Amino acid sequence: MPLPTPTRRHVIQTSLAAAASVALPGLARAQAFPSKPIRLICPWPAGGSTDAVMRALAESAGKTLGGQMIVDNKPGASGMLGPNELVSARPDGYTLSQLTIGVLRLPHMQKMQFDPMKDFTYIACLTGYTFGLVVRADSPIKSIKDLVDYAKANPEKFSFGSTGNGTTPHLAVEEFASRAGIRLQHVPFKGNADGMQALLGGHIMAHSDATGWGPHVEAGTCRLLATYGSKRTKRWPGVPTLTELGYDTVSDSPFGIGAPKGMEPALTLRLHDAFKKTLEDPAVMASFEKYDQTVIYMNTADYTQFARDNYIKEKAVIERLGLSAKPA
Repeated sequence: MPLPTPTRRHVIQTSLAAAASVALPGLARAQAFPSKPIRLICPWPAGGSTDAVMRALAESAGKTLGGQMIVDNKPGASGMLGPNELVSARPDGYTLSQLTIGVLRLPHMQKMQFDPMKDFTYIACLTGYTFGLVVRADSPIKSIKDLVDYAKANPEKFSFGSTGNGTTPHLAVEEFASRAGIRLQHVPFKGNADGMQALLGGHIMAHSDATGWGPHVEAGTCRLLATYGSKRTKRWPGVPTLTELGYDTVSDSPFGIGAPKGMEPALTLRLHDAFKKTLEDPAVMASFEKYDQTVIYMNTADYTQFARDNYIKEKAVIERLGLSAKPA
């Protein structure tokens, strides 16, 4: 006797049940998460502007998740020590890191421990930096014109610091210098704090970074020559952008949160939702305001696509500036 043919409804019900049986363990794990502290790596020194913002984000996201999120500072290597750790970490949600635009740029400049297209889960983009170039208040360089005039008369004698080779504060100045037809001396640092110490101590002539230099500008110990955004900052409306000065240099630098590759979608969503909610937290918004950062939100899918698109764009920039990795 032939077996009865299954009905369409029965097939659909069976398929849905099978799909649910596969998804439920991951969903259950996501709901039970976190059962221990989450480590959020800040790949910059303690005490800097990024550290302060990351601590605000960690406290807020931890509360939403119902657990504790601890910031772990791993400065050095142009902000790549955090992303490096994601390569060997388990995709269980307990190891996260800030991801800067550098993860999409530095692989074109040197051999890296990771492949940004394969080794990360891009959870969410949250904000971005305002960058600028500062000199000491007693510097004879009072404007970008003064800097260009000095550099033309003294090639490679004007020294500027940044937060590391290949970071946006470094490449924005290289872009400006290229367009101005000048050659400068670059001095990389681990972060804002040591770069500003070098500037204030007279070891470098200028420092390029996010607005960790803001208190020094407001205190009158430093002079802000220019910012790198598409428009002037609300905080320093009298300071011009490099583009309006004629150097066509715009560097907006979004950053977000990443995790190891292979994380379960339910867990990725849980973390995404917690970080998205931080953008409604007055304490987080206050930290953004203090360091002149705006909300630049992208969900997981959009952030992943942003990474793919900008990996290609950054390659073109690096090649144009002549900074591509040399063949072995």
